[in-house]
Amino acid sequence: MSISAHVPTEPPADAEPPALAKKIRWYDGFAMSLTMPAALIASLGASVAGLGAWGALALWAASMVLATATNWIYTELAAMFPDSSGGIAAYAAEGWRSRLPVVGPVASIGYWFPWTTALAVYAGIIGSFVQAQWFPGQDWSLQLGPAEINFPIAVGIGVILLLFGAAMIGLHVAMWLVYLTGGALLVPLAVFIVGPFLSGDWSASGLHWNLHGGAGLREALVWLYVMAWTSFGVEVCATFAPEYKDTVKDTSRALRAGVLFCLGVFILLPLALSGYIGEKAITDDPTTFYVAAFQNLVGGASDLMVVFLIASLLLIMITGLADGSRVLYDMGRQGLTIRQVGKLNRRGVPARALLVALVLNILVLTVLKTPLAIIVTGNLGYILTHILAISGFALLRRDRPQAPRPIRLPNFFVPLAWALTALLTVILVVGATGFSITGYGGYKELGIALAVLALAVVLWLYRTKVQDRAVQSQEASTP
Repeated sequence: MSISAHVPTEPPADAEPPALAKKIRWYDGFAMSLTMPAALIASLGASVAGLGAWGALALWAASMVLATATNWIYTELAAMFPDSSGGIAAYAAEGWRSRLPVVGPVASIGYWFPWTTALAVYAGIIGSFVQAQWFPGQDWSLQLGPAEINFPIAVGIGVILLLFGAAMIGLHVAMWLVYLTGGALLVPLAVFIVGPFLSGDWSASGLHWNLHGGAGLREALVWLYVMAWTSFGVEVCATFAPEYKDTVKDTSRALRAGVLFCLGVFILLPLALSGYIGEKAITDDPTTFYVAAFQNLVGGASDLMVVFLIASLLLIMITGLADGSRVLYDMGRQGLTIRQVGKLNRRGVPARALLVALVLNILVLTVLKTPLAIIVTGNLGYILTHILAISGFALLRRDRPQAPRPIRLPNFFVPLAWALTALLTVILVVGATGFSITGYGGYKELGIALAVLALAVVLWLYRTKVQDRAVQSQEASTP
């Protein structure tokens, strides 16, 4: 045997890690799911103003019950595909692959877009909070063609760059920020849920139900459409399945802990605050009524409350960046979009997908500034992805009955999945066209939403018809 046979072969310089680094546990995924209570804090006031306290409470609870049922279904799918970082979009692609392959890119872009562009939305809000609370005199503005830089936008860009740097090092580093912001979020949550009932000032006498008759049913469906982004997002725990140390157990525990915790918060928080503050006070100031409530309950200063609110928004941004980048990476790896984004760097981080997110969010923040169209676009694609993923679960039970299922749900989940698919389809159609009820978008925004989904199909066709064929031709010509 030659001596050279014992010398290890140097791996190619461009070799990528075989998989995402497995460094997190189920409680890390649960910490990510705290994004949903943070988002509830940001949107609760508007729902109480529009629906009445009892109406808002009923619909938030109903939305979270639907989210609980769907996320229970995702535990089986996450265990079936433990190497997929595409989350529910990947489950939709697998379920529909043999029938309608185009579902893969449509579901993936519908899922990726809202999670990724959440950074721009909340970065701008953080900048506005900082300006209003500490730097009210910073009212300068710099116009650069179609882009604008002002103080809130500059702060937002700084926050995005900070989170991008942490994510580039690795998810295990970003988790320190998750725990810091999640811990800060738990403080106002505890105060707002427990404090009103202990204060002696809580009363249900002034709470109302503003949903009546057929018009009320349509309004309820539209609001469920709006609420879906907040309540259904607990599924983010499944996106990190390949990075849990014990993929099957950690994914299942994270999903179940997340949905049960959020179910409790989504019922108790609207009830506690509405009965303590009153509908009129919330309606008059639906965004910042928390500051007065916090001061009344614990005597805290507004500075502290703004810090807590900023921390909750940072949590949403961290989760959106981590989730969206892994979905885009998985799309490139699975052949659902261009090849270039399906690469990991030497540390096992989807660096190219993160770079796409960085550029996209800075553009959105500086050009659109108040990206209502982006929010509407994201909501349509997001609910559509859930519809395709839930029905995909039922189709996989039919098409692959013998496939390994480390977590196998009872058989009644199959008809339940079809019922959820039908209900969410109704919510999608009514909600996406119910502009007059909530003012949440219009036909222009609906057109943008459909254009984004169409772009996903174009990129998928380019991948399959051009890039993949070029690789096949090169392999065929190589001796």
